[in-house]
Order: sequence, then structure tokens, then C-alpha cells
Amino acid sequence: MWTDVVDLRDFYETHLGQTARHMIRRGVRSVWPNVQGERLLGLGYATPYLRQFRGEAERVIGLMPAAQGVLHWPKEGPNRVALTDETDLPLPDNAVDRVLIVHALESTEWLRAMLREVWRVLSGQGRMLVVVPNRRGIWARVDRTPFGWGHPYSHRQISRMLRDHMFTPTRSAQALFLPPVRSVPLMRSAAAIERMGQRWFPTFSGVVIVEASKQLYAVTPVREPARRSRSVVVRFPQVAGRSSRDFLPRSETPIGDDEAS
Repeated sequence: MWTDVVDLRDFYETHLGQTARHMIRRGVRSVWPNVQGERLLGLGYATPYLRQFRGEAERVIGLMPAAQGVLHWPKEGPNRVALTDETDLPLPDNAVDRVLIVHALESTEWLRAMLREVWRVLSGQGRMLVVVPNRRGIWARVDRTPFGWGHPYSHRQISRMLRDHMFTPTRSAQALFLPPVRSVPLMRSAAAIERMGQRWFPTFSGVVIVEASKQLYAVTPVREPARRSRSVVVRFPQVAGRSSRDFLPRSETPIGDDEAS
């Protein structure tokens, strides 16, 4: 189930949403400390995490699935996002060096087809980074935030799923140990809670962040190939005193079998 793009925007405009964005953005940056000169694509509602890369990446663009909706981004300057079908991305093969997926993997009904498209547009040495709700965390159990919708994953589940879809996990991180409550004192202590969670309770983070590279040796089709049609032989019925060739049109009567004059 997709969360509407307006609800996502509204969440990130709240104090809790801004705190969550800050914590997750730190986790993303810990895995991708440098994207200098690379082409970066954000898929899903990734725009809250793309701004930090605009000053160093060669190009930063966003694609939002049609079922989710789209909003103009950034607020200043030309638009850099577009509405798309997540199973048919409007990009050529090997078009980008990095793909950041947020608020998409847990919501799509076409997981295999979407990841196959990401594999197609990602360059051979490119990297994909997915941010998904942690099945073991508190955020996945509370539906007051976008992280409480869709299909959550544990670290082992997301790693296995990526391997099954032609990606190899390379690095991971955890983020968002703050409880999903609108408590001002707790949000002010978010940095301290994050450090404590990273050290003592990494299994119970709010989100799991996993980086993966594309496998170049295990290409499989998304859809099963169409079966070849079989030729069907239909035999004409037998009539007493007449053979099946008597039922052929005259133009199809075999040569040499003309009736005697």
C-alpha cells in the first residue's frame, strides 16, 4: 500500500518528521560519504534525503511512482522530479551511478519488476541504497508515521531479498532509534538516543539501510517467455465412398488427381 505523497510531505514538515529525516540522513551519509561527480537517482519519496548530495553529485534527479503521486522539488529552481511507473523507468540502460530508494520498496506490489528496472538503469560499478522500515523496530508497529505502512524488513530479510533479485549487499547501517512520539524533550535528546541505540540496541532501529551492487553474472527475465504456438492438425471426417481430399477446395486438390473426363 502506497502512502500518498501529500501525507509524506506533511509528515516531514512536523518536528518528529524533521528529526527522523535528520537521523536517517546521517545514516545515509555514513554509507555514502562521497558521491563527487556521480549521477544520482532518488526513487520513491527520496527528496528529503537528496538535498545533501546536490552540491557534489554531477546530477541529482527523482522519480516518484504513479500510485504515490509527485510533488515539485526543489522548491527553488527548476523541477528535478517526475512521475513514473516503477516497473518502467524512463531512463536508458546504465544511466545512473547511484540509486537511493526511500518509501518505495516496502510499498510496491511489483517488487521484482521494480528492482529489475533499477538493475537496468544502474551502471556496472554503481551502487543502490535502500531505506526500509525495520521489522523489529517500534516505528514499523505504529501507523501514525509513513514507516508504519507497507512491508517491513529485518536486516536478514532485506539482504536475502536483494540477493534473490540480482544484487549483492555490501554495507549496511541502522538509524532512527528515537521512539515515534511527539515529545519535545525526547526529540531534543535524539542525538544521544541515536548514539546509545547504535551501541547497545542496533537490532531495534527504526529503519534498516542497506547498500548493494548489481550482479553482472545472473541476468534473468522478469516475465516468463511466451510459449510458442503449436500447429494443430485437423482431420476431415470420413464419408463412405469418399476420401478426405474430396473435401478440399478445387484449388487445393493435389496435382495429378484431376477427375477423368
